[in-house]
Amino acid sequence: MKKFMLIAVSLILVMSLLVGCGAKPSTPASNAPESNAPESSESSGEETYHWRFAHEENNGSIQDVYVKEFVRILEEKSGGRIKVDIYPVGQIGDATQQCELLQNGGLEFGIISPGNTGTIVPENQLFSLHFLFSEDMDKNAEIFKTSKALNEDLSAIYLDKNIKVLAYWTEGTQEWTTSKPANRPELWKGLKMRTMPSPMIVASYEAYGANPTPMPYMEVYSGLQLNMIEGQENPISAIEEMKFCEVQNYLTLGGSSLYVTTTAVNPQFFDSLPADIQQMILDTAEECRDFSFKAQADLNGDALDKIIETTDVEVVHLTEEERALFKEASKSAYEVYKKTVGEKGAAILDKLIEEVAAVEAK
Repeated sequence: MKKFMLIAVSLILVMSLLVGCGAKPSTPASNAPESNAPESSESSGEETYHWRFAHEENNGSIQDVYVKEFVRILEEKSGGRIKVDIYPVGQIGDATQQCELLQNGGLEFGIISPGNTGTIVPENQLFSLHFLFSEDMDKNAEIFKTSKALNEDLSAIYLDKNIKVLAYWTEGTQEWTTSKPANRPELWKGLKMRTMPSPMIVASYEAYGANPTPMPYMEVYSGLQLNMIEGQENPISAIEEMKFCEVQNYLTLGGSSLYVTTTAVNPQFFDSLPADIQQMILDTAEECRDFSFKAQADLNGDALDKIIETTDVEVVHLTEEERALFKEASKSAYEVYKKTVGEKGAAILDKLIEEVAAVEAK
């Protein structure tokens, strides 16, 4: 049934393209997707393009800010030859459906996050492991830019699944909100922690003795309010946006993991483009690397200030001793990952750990 529905969605998109390919819009359409086929510009004789870019969050989120900057740069580089319509989550499906549409060519660009694609690319679940990356965001920026484990090995696996990764980037550190203290691993025993539907996120919290409880994102606030769950993890900006601290007692800042996502494109679409257009896309993705780190720092910093000003939640900073206890407890999840993904995934993780250590040592 799910496969039938995806085929139906794709057919609807295709029909909308056929209906819409008569006139060329001068500005991006707000409702219906347009054709990705090139058109001839009467004024310059050059081909023009109209594409779609979907992301997994609401307007004003980090993903939304990032995508708008990506589109601004790309359209500017093209001198008006490229127009891109932006679709926040829900406009053409949820995060999983958006990924599947990108895979089958119903969508050109997408923000594709590991938490929503663990069954498609199991190896990407290494991003769910705790205490894998640096506490220094400048060093994490270098890792994402230079890592062969990510940009070559992991990206090759994505490509096998018909997803071309243009860049890995982060929305910031994942932080915890809970109804009871959670600053030591022993306090997590039996805690009902909301997680994304990722086996490795579940394993990461089972390592602390918690009771991981997958739940749709839009149901988390009511789940916390009704005590169906006792905690959740997200970047600070998302925590503030969704008002989770209104129904939680503690906000624990430990930076246990990064919320990593990817900027992705359909590979057949990308390969069909002229070399100069391909290079514009690659250059735009590269320029957005630094922007993504600045954007997340600004949005998360502002969000923490708002939380402190507008809620009574107790903000807890992990001490180095407490962080070390969590880091030790998290190691069992690394072994679960290696057993789950096999030798190829285990090799990627080991290489990434070595790369992180090398950057940390500088």
